[in-house]
Amino acid sequence: MIAVIGARSCDQQVYELAFQAGQELARRGYTIVCGGLGGVMEAACKGARSAGGRTVGILPGVDPAAANQFVDIAIATGLGAGRNLLIIHSAEAVLAINGSYGTLSELAFALQLNKPVVGLGTWNISEKIITATSAQQAVEQISRLVAIHESG
Repeated sequence: MIAVIGARSCDQQVYELAFQAGQELARRGYTIVCGGLGGVMEAACKGARSAGGRTVGILPGVDPAAANQFVDIAIATGLGAGRNLLIIHSAEAVLAINGSYGTLSELAFALQLNKPVVGLGTWNISEKIITATSAQQAVEQISRLVAIHESG
């Protein structure tokens, strides 16, 4: 699974990037895990579903029905922002698209857990975050990093 993290609300340009990333991840056979809500999370799930992919939403609240309509498996945790750690632990690698403070916490967890991270217009907090300039480039980087991580 690849974690797609980002802002709960975003503009149309960011939404489209996340949609494209979700499509490309699904085309490469990855399942997406995310926070299951709106914005970047919804767009990535929508993109993945449009390409026949699977999506998992790890929700902050207790109601699985709060997940966006493109989540296949909704996991209600009741953990609030604490669910961010579960998202990162569940993933082989992380794709951060845009984002706010919740995304920043997820990036910190990913770096602490030595997960490969690619950023697309997101926080620039570490040289360990590989920067991408397009959704396709981001997914290419994710695929490369997963292969390196699995072999090393």
